[in-house]
Amino acid sequence: MNLELISLDSGGPILKDSSNESLPYISKPIEIVLLLQDLEYGGTQRYAVHLLKNLDRSKFSPHIWVLRGGTDMVPFLGDSRDRVLWLSHSTWVDPVALTNLAWRLVRRRPQILYTLTVVPNIWGRILGNLARVPVIVSSWRDLYPKQYESWMWRLSTRIITNAAALKELHTQRYHVDPQRVSVIPSGVDHVFFEPDHYGKAAHPTVLYIGRLAREKDPLTLVEAFRLTLKRIPEARLQILGNGRLKNKLQSLVKRYNLESHISIHPGVKDIRPFLRQSWVFAMTSEREAFPNAMLEAMSSELPVVATRVGGIPEMVDDGETGILVDPHNPEAVADALTRLLTDKNLLEYMGQRGREKILAMYSIDRMVRETERVLLEAVNDTALRKASL
Repeated sequence: MNLELISLDSGGPILKDSSNESLPYISKPIEIVLLLQDLEYGGTQRYAVHLLKNLDRSKFSPHIWVLRGGTDMVPFLGDSRDRVLWLSHSTWVDPVALTNLAWRLVRRRPQILYTLTVVPNIWGRILGNLARVPVIVSSWRDLYPKQYESWMWRLSTRIITNAAALKELHTQRYHVDPQRVSVIPSGVDHVFFEPDHYGKAAHPTVLYIGRLAREKDPLTLVEAFRLTLKRIPEARLQILGNGRLKNKLQSLVKRYNLESHISIHPGVKDIRPFLRQSWVFAMTSEREAFPNAMLEAMSSELPVVATRVGGIPEMVDDGETGILVDPHNPEAVADALTRLLTDKNLLEYMGQRGREKILAMYSIDRMVRETERVLLEAVNDTALRKASL
């Protein structure tokens, strides 16, 4: 006997017997709530907005619930703005937000609750289970999330991560059944991040975009660029981001008298002007998950020089779309930068191959369709399990 999902209500799944092997027929769209801590600018927030706008409305009725203030992503919502609910406008996730979350989960009880970012992964799973939400999907998008995952994963029907490296790391660390974890790589808007060769800077320009934090190790990039300048005196490095290492970076640039070659800019909402000027994207992280900025650079036809850590080897094909090196190795980074900045044919080839990979593997449409598939599987698995009781 084949069981197909035909609808979900507040009491749980309703099934019918069918010999049809196609995807389940759904009598009405499944209500799904994407729970976020905020709508500030970030990769996870962009992912949620893409889902809100692009999930198939014949299958899903999506909404975003936000636990605190932060409105950077609001301009990107378009006609979906009325599907966003703020549970609090505080600067932190306060008791009002959690009370509103608990009350709305009980009162509305969506068929799927998809928790994204750390605080929603904690409180969303706890309160969602107490409210008896049928399906709870959670996210792993960080290397070391402080969300008590060794215990909390059991509260998730399904877990979605954006890198195979993260799945391997977390399943080994927390002993999660790998069948419960699905890998869906992040997507990038290839139209928004399209190449613009006419905006290239006259000087060979290297770009870094990301947090100025220890795990990103921008200090190694500065050291590598100092070595690169000995071979390419006209080169430039632009560093774009915020973080605790900003003062240390500025001091290092000043110590080496590189103020005319290295510029440090605060993070901005639209990074495209920096991408258009640059020749190469560089990232020297000692630990990394799946950096969206790298996908956006590849979409913009920038070849990548990066460290062989985390999910980066899944994104960058060494020798094809960029050059990978070991972490904490400024000499290897300098060799890679020099090779690209002095070989226009190689620069263009790797940039084009990177763009091709984005179009083939990291499109928004593919990311959304894969997410839909996992969500429907989670609903069907829950329905089948309840039917067998």
